[in-house]
Amino acid sequence: MPSNRTETYPTASPGLWLKLCIHFDAFLASPRGYSMAAWWRLRRKRLRSHSQFARLLGGSRRAYDMWLSLEEKNALPPANCDAGPPILALVEVGAGKRELEKTLLNLSAEGVRALVIGSMDVPSLVEAARQIHWEGEPWLLPMAAGDQLARGAMQTYRTATDGTDARIVYADDDLLNGKGRRTAPHFKPDWNSELFHYFDYLTGACILRSSRQELEAVAEAPDWARQLVTRKVGEADPLHVRKILHHRGSRPRPQVPAVPCQVKGELPCVTVIVPTRNRLDLLQTCLKGIAATDYPDVEVIVVDNDSDDPQTLAFLAGLDLPRHRVLRHAGAFNYSAINNRAVGEARGQLLCLLNNDIEVIEPMWLATMAAQALRADVGAVGARLLYPDGRIQHAGVVIGVGNAAGHAHRFLKPDEEGYFYRHALPQFTTAVTAACLVVSRERFLATGGLDECNFPVAFNDVDLCMRLNQRGWQSLYEPRATLIHHESVSRGFDRDPVGAARFAGELAALQRSWGTAKVVDPFHHPELSRASERFVVGL
Repeated sequence: MPSNRTETYPTASPGLWLKLCIHFDAFLASPRGYSMAAWWRLRRKRLRSHSQFARLLGGSRRAYDMWLSLEEKNALPPANCDAGPPILALVEVGAGKRELEKTLLNLSAEGVRALVIGSMDVPSLVEAARQIHWEGEPWLLPMAAGDQLARGAMQTYRTATDGTDARIVYADDDLLNGKGRRTAPHFKPDWNSELFHYFDYLTGACILRSSRQELEAVAEAPDWARQLVTRKVGEADPLHVRKILHHRGSRPRPQVPAVPCQVKGELPCVTVIVPTRNRLDLLQTCLKGIAATDYPDVEVIVVDNDSDDPQTLAFLAGLDLPRHRVLRHAGAFNYSAINNRAVGEARGQLLCLLNNDIEVIEPMWLATMAAQALRADVGAVGARLLYPDGRIQHAGVVIGVGNAAGHAHRFLKPDEEGYFYRHALPQFTTAVTAACLVVSRERFLATGGLDECNFPVAFNDVDLCMRLNQRGWQSLYEPRATLIHHESVSRGFDRDPVGAARFAGELAALQRSWGTAKVVDPFHHPELSRASERFVVGL
């Protein structure tokens, strides 16, 4: 994220100078990555080059400065929209008189009436509730001293609230440093109730509908604004305004949950489906990990796709029954057909699709994922997958990245902050990878299973998740289940002409079915780069 240092740039061509500074930052951050991106550009591999440059340039602490300069240049005058219910600011006194004065001056400039909680006129929240004219059905705007509104924020909010049934409307925000410079933008997802359990990204950057009784009920709470927001989110899904309307002195920090997850209640049988072809070393590691998994009832179906290695065949013939079953699936590799066939033979209430190149590193992974998959609102559950070197390979799937679908936060280290620790927080996502995916067998079958015709190898998991989502079973990313993925070790990469042609067809089918060339993932943001799997400012 951008630092709190105040930058000055030469007056001549400040945009060009800033762009050069951003490229210099990118080169310092990763000389090898920057050089590779430049090499791909020279070789006219524009997609690869653009993806690499997007991650490096967007990660510069000055990227937001560039975004702000472009925003100011392209800004349109706010529409005149003073009609509608009033918006009333509830401002806590805070520690600094100067900060409070800045906030009140800003609110006055925006035409917003403010009640200062803790002042002589409004000594308590109860008194504030008494002074509010509830007959006008006002929207309340809880703020901290020092926070400010963006120019035209109230008009933007009034436009957004026109005709809405939402009880909370929230917007994006950034931070103000000691010298008033805007830093650390938070381009937020649309409403994500699972994420909100661990990261309050609403309080202090929203307006809400309430009542005198509700305000009085939280009056004694030190975090009354948070309490009020929490009460309201259960009434109707909050509405997201995809614009930075709040400049803040501070914001709540994400609360990374403890690992391992504490699973309560009985867990049903899970059928783990492992497609394989030769590569006995990988299969042995995978099955050994399943055997060491702490789960009460596991059925393992290994689907052999034309293995011809004698040691692999001998190993498969010697697997112990009834815990393991081996199905033979001949012909060209079709991941969808292989798994669909195994599902037809499965006895488990839950299914776990698992690549043979997955390595289990902790015993509670399956119980953690199964508990989530049993929820009434959840479809596919995906794990956090790491490369063998410890960096993240999968932390949920974002549709639209690369005009297709990309793995969120790829190549980030798990102990890095990344984008507001999103890689470390359970949350709803648009899709998850089938390299390690748990789903109800009934829900899998209700959607028709994996699409064998359009997605034999790639994007079948994205397509499945999208169909589950349509039925109200939302995909969920669960980082407390972490495994190692030796990605594509057993199958290889699609560099041959046949594989490249097949992939092109699957990509076209994905774009045709789900509009990924244009759609904005609701859990991503249009101001974040579509070229990078890391959540960075788009330039």
